[in-house]
Amino acid sequence: MRAVLSIHYLPNVLWMRHLLNGNAIIDVHEHFVKQTYRNRTTILSANGPLSLVIPVQKTAHKMSIHELKPDNTIHWQRQHWQSLKSAYGSAPYFIHYADAFENLYSTNTQSVLQFEVDLLKLCMKYLKVNVQVNLSDTYIACMPGDIDLRYQITPKIHANETFKPYLQIFAEKFAFEPNLSVIDLLFNQGPRSIDYITK
Repeated sequence: MRAVLSIHYLPNVLWMRHLLNGNAIIDVHEHFVKQTYRNRTTILSANGPLSLVIPVQKTAHKMSIHELKPDNTIHWQRQHWQSLKSAYGSAPYFIHYADAFENLYSTNTQSVLQFEVDLLKLCMKYLKVNVQVNLSDTYIACMPGDIDLRYQITPKIHANETFKPYLQIFAEKFAFEPNLSVIDLLFNQGPRSIDYITK
C-alpha cells in the first residue's frame, strides 16, 4: 500500500510515521488549502501550543503547492526562528541541532515547497534515516490500495492514534501535548526520536 501525503511544514509525528514506512509519495501538485499543515506547524511554547504559519502570496487563481511563494514582506522566517529559539532554547538537544536550522531560517527563500523540503531533509538527517522523499510529478489520482492522507492529517481532525508521552520542555506547566511538530521531538529527545516515531 502506498501512502499519499501533502507536504507539511515541519511535519507532526503522525505524518512522519507514514513517511518513514517507506512507501509514501508527497503530492506537490495538489491545490493549496488554507488552514492546513501545508504551511503551518504546531510547537510547544511557554504559553502552550503555538502555530507557526508561513504567509503565502495572494493570487487571483488557485495555486498548486509547487507554485506557492512566501510573502516575504512579512519577516516570517526571523519570527519563526525566534519562536523556536524561545520555545526550545533550553531543551536538551537544541544546542546540537540549532545552527543548521538557524542557517535555513536565515536564508531568504522564494519557494514554500523548497523551504519545507529542505527542513524535512534536515529533520531526517538528524533522525538518521535514509528514506527517499518522493515528490509527485503531477497531481495524484489515487489508485485502489492507496491510502489518501492529504485531508486526513489536518488541524481540524484529531489523530485517532495513541502517542506515548515523552518529556517536553514545559512539562512542569503543561500536560503532555501529543503529535506536535517533529522538531519538538528532536529538541527534547534527540537520538531517541527515531525510536519514538517508528514504534
